[in-house]
Amino acid sequence: MLSSLLPTAVRQAAYRKKFIENTHEHLFMGSFESFAAAQAGAPAAKAVGYDNAEKARDFYSHQIYFYDYPALFWIGRSLEDGMRSIFDLGGHVGIKYYAFRRVLSHPENLRWTVCDVPGVVKTGRELATERGSAEQLTFTTDFHDASGFDVLFASGSLQYLPQRISEILASLPVKPKRVIVNTAAVHPERTLFTLNSIGFAVCPYRIQHHDELLAELADAGYKRRDGWRNEGKPIEVPFVEGGDKPFYAGCCFDLR
Repeated sequence: MLSSLLPTAVRQAAYRKKFIENTHEHLFMGSFESFAAAQAGAPAAKAVGYDNAEKARDFYSHQIYFYDYPALFWIGRSLEDGMRSIFDLGGHVGIKYYAFRRVLSHPENLRWTVCDVPGVVKTGRELATERGSAEQLTFTTDFHDASGFDVLFASGSLQYLPQRISEILASLPVKPKRVIVNTAAVHPERTLFTLNSIGFAVCPYRIQHHDELLAELADAGYKRRDGWRNEGKPIEVPFVEGGDKPFYAGCCFDLR
């Protein structure tokens, strides 16, 4: 392409403009030394973070995507095994609760709790009431509420959290019996902190060393049941060394 012949500085400036003006693409920009540094480096022209009650309704969906199926399988197995409480870490307005119940038989005594930021939680509660799901689907803004749950489920959320999964698990008095992670942003060689444009806002984003993520779960007292790569879901951080190597992955671990 002719654009590849332009000086790097010109291409970087053009990409930064595209990143800031983005409204619908899933874009990444920059490399930082920490999650906090990435947050501090966000462009002033865009809001930072998901905490937007009005925009939260835009993410409500019944869609089951191809990359959801590994997690769907293990949520289904969990229900078959008699597990009845699911803590959906970063589950937005209950997206996976609504999507998965289309194909899974949710038991009447299922307790599905979503943990997210205040603005999203507000909208999630409103939607649950509107859809008659409020008895089964509840919301919280405190991840410490995961203590004692059967399943800790993190679908596409770990990368947006300032806390690592090891820190979250270590803070819980009673650890969940099972941890299911899906579409976690990972890197084969190192941990990379960057910025992610979600259209209406920009978010600090952790792309964690893949083996380190698995080791954290093992060190927290869990045994690996399964692991997978979410093929076909693109992720690239332009103009960053190794920025073409990240991918999305998931796993299922059970408490020993």
